This record gives sequence, C-alpha cells and structure tokens, in this order.
Amino acid sequence: QVQLVESGGGLVQAGGSLRLSCVASGSIFSINAMGWYRQPPGKQRELVALISSSGGTKYADSVKGRFTVSRDNAKNTMYLQMNSLKPEDTDVYYCYVTVRTTPQPYEYQFWGQGTQVTVSS
Repeated sequence: QVQLVESGGGLVQAGGSLRLSCVASGSIFSINAMGWYRQPPGKQRELVALISSSGGTKYADSVKGRFTVSRDNAKNTMYLQMNSLKPEDTDVYYCYVTVRTTPQPYEYQFWGQGTQVTVSS
C-alpha cells in the first residue's frame, strides 16, 4: 500500500503564492507519473499539472505561466508552486501518483486526501 500526504494549502489573497507538497511513502519500488488535480464544485476532477519520472511536465491552460510542478525523486516528493493566484483557483487539490510496488511491470494509481486552497479577492 502507498500513502500520500499533501500539505501547504491555506488561505491567500489574490495575487499571492502557495507551495503544495505531496510525500509518497509505503510499498514503493518506483514512481512514474505524479500530478496535481482539482475538482471544481459540480464538475469532474481536472488535471492541474503532471510530471513524469524524467521531469517532463504538462499543465492545464488555466495555470500555464503561473504554476510550476517539480519533484524530488530521492524524497518521493512532488511540489506545486502556485504564483499569481486567482479566486478561481480556489479548490481542493489532490495529489496523484502511478507506482510500481514491485519490480514487476505493473503500475497502480493512488490519490491523496486533498488539501484546500482558498484564494480571496
């Protein structure tokens, strides 16, 4: 089993910054993709940012140029630096990872519990 612990959420004024962290622990052989998602009320969970094991990144159009995703493979940790925050960024942000728990070529997906980000206008 793999556990994900997110931190760094909170309340910030528009234009401010926050840095989210996600630490993975447990039965981890290797971590492939890591990502951040959010789920606006009444909508499906949507991708915010994704980072591959080699460092390739992908962002939602709405956060390009403002958010930066990074990872520290030695610490099994992913970060999301959020700058120039807007009220519409308010949401619960979920950490997502795809993990191999053994040397076998099987991957499993895990989700964190989420961390609340609130941006006031």
